[in-house]
Amino acid sequence: MEKRNPREWLCLNRTVRFGETDAAGVVHFVELFRWCHETWEESLEKFGIVLQEIFPSTQINTSQLDVALPVVHCEANYFQPLYVGDTINIELYPEKINESSFVLLFKFKKNGEQIGTTNIKHVSINPITREKCALSKQINLWLHESGLNF
Repeated sequence: MEKRNPREWLCLNRTVRFGETDAAGVVHFVELFRWCHETWEESLEKFGIVLQEIFPSTQINTSQLDVALPVVHCEANYFQPLYVGDTINIELYPEKINESSFVLLFKFKKNGEQIGTTNIKHVSINPITREKCALSKQINLWLHESGLNF
């Protein structure tokens, strides 16, 4: 794979849709976490990782995966509301914690101003025994490359 700036695969631009808002007309709080996962998935794809090799799907049995990556902690901070039609930028900052865990830090920006943050901690486990294990080679490489050239 050729060297690229990680910002090319660690950012996502999107527009807020009506179905993502609540009765008050603002984005429902849970949407930020969904957008985080979308940003992470898109980042992995842009980096060259096949999602079916990371996440269980109908095409692959969970027992065929080397590791599972459950969320063990998540939190969010909301600084401003978002409305239908708002265009936002989601920046992803992955950080390896140790050999079996990492955290995904996200910054949400609208017109260059930070409007929210989230962090989501994942732990690598054996999908059969459910015991902690080392992160996969692919995730380790993605984490390493993501920390370069900021």
